[in-house]
Amino acid sequence: MSGKPSVAVIGAGLGGLCAAIKLKEAGFDDLVVLEKAEKVGGTWRDNSYPGCACDTPVAMYQFSFAPSLRWSHLFPRAAEVQAYAEDLADNFGVRSNLRMKTEPTSAVWDEAKSKWKISTAQGESYEVDAIVPALGQLNRPTIPEIKGQKSFKGPSWHTARWNHAVDLTGKRVGVIGSAASAVQMIPEVAKVAKHLSVFQRTPNWVIPRLDRPITEEEKALMMTEPQIAQMGRDQIYAGADYLFWQAFSWTKEGRAAYTRIALNQLEDQIPDPEMRKKLTPDYPIGCKRILITDDFYPALMRDNVSLVTEGISQITETGVETKDGASHALDVIIYATGFETTGWHWSMDVVGRDGHHLNDVWAEAPEAYLGITTTGFPNMFMLYGPNTNLGHNTITFMIEQQVGYTVKALQAMQAKGLAAMEVSPKAQADFNKKLQEALAKTTWADPGCHSWYKTADGRITQNWSSHTRDYAKATAEVVLNDYVVTKREAVGA
Repeated sequence: MSGKPSVAVIGAGLGGLCAAIKLKEAGFDDLVVLEKAEKVGGTWRDNSYPGCACDTPVAMYQFSFAPSLRWSHLFPRAAEVQAYAEDLADNFGVRSNLRMKTEPTSAVWDEAKSKWKISTAQGESYEVDAIVPALGQLNRPTIPEIKGQKSFKGPSWHTARWNHAVDLTGKRVGVIGSAASAVQMIPEVAKVAKHLSVFQRTPNWVIPRLDRPITEEEKALMMTEPQIAQMGRDQIYAGADYLFWQAFSWTKEGRAAYTRIALNQLEDQIPDPEMRKKLTPDYPIGCKRILITDDFYPALMRDNVSLVTEGISQITETGVETKDGASHALDVIIYATGFETTGWHWSMDVVGRDGHHLNDVWAEAPEAYLGITTTGFPNMFMLYGPNTNLGHNTITFMIEQQVGYTVKALQAMQAKGLAAMEVSPKAQADFNKKLQEALAKTTWADPGCHSWYKTADGRITQNWSSHTRDYAKATAEVVLNDYVVTKREAVGA
């Protein structure tokens, strides 16, 4: 390697685009972004179900360096976030770096050259000094195995793979699942379906979204006084990072306040006490993802909607049978059953030092240093890696910190004449020991809490252990003493 390292970013969702933009700004011109789909946008490209929106206020969800006025509501709709991703690619000049319809199937570390060799499903190959996997977490839909599933004669699909060819108007629709995607989609489907059956396994804590349109007058004012818009963003961020975080850090005040907020909404919107019981969780708030919606409960009160809480015994040719012996006739089944998360099975096979496959290394539980680097895999800088998910704030903030750290690491490689840098086993172990100790004090560690945030044996592999200010501090500088480095001359680069 001579000069600035060459880099391949894997994935062109918001994370990959942020990385491409900041790497180019820092002068890393030998840069390629490999994306298997035809369009940028990642999860916002994949999810197009009715009602799909971000449950983070748009003032926080957009990148700090790329504010936009092209938003219709306080909480952005999926199509608007997708358009924002397209704007990022255009406005920051990274289109020339994109390689669309190019699916990386493997990335193999070449020890002799200190380079990554990437192979694609299209038969192409790339050789680069560093890789930045931006493959996300919530992009691999999962559908649970249910007896008789394949016998159903009507159409069925997962929310993340919406079948737009099927008109749900006048249909008897069954939705299996009642979590984040479901509470957005159900109110919209209920408006057109003849009847909608919602099969709920576990109730969720729900708090108000308080969404509303952004007026043209507000946009005009923000254009004349951009600092006011920034003040608004800062205020929302502070509310999330100082107050909402307390529901997860498990302060007495935090859990009491947000439990009451959720129960108030339930009592206000569900007048039937028996239905309220069915919708009241028996686990502490924050244990699972807190859902943010204004119209889910009202949708359940419609005459054409039924909430079914008995477990599913089987799927038949004509619908669903529940464990109480009831039959629910359906024309369409929609699975709102979430994503594969704790397994961390990337679509790309990553093979690091000594031929170790990342999927094997992470078989029991994924582990990384700052959620960005992992021992045994030199010159690999992940975005949205292990333990960087949030329950209270915005992932775009976390991605910006990770990208900033990655840029600084590559700059250090150039300045120090390094061919490779790999986090040391000790640094990674020490970091994760402190991380898990901190996580043990959060609501996610509750023994009665079962969620996609942790593995079957209780290890929390998804979430960051503190507020995002702590993450920004932890990633502010690259501590080279935490890395094992290889000089260029050692490999003849």
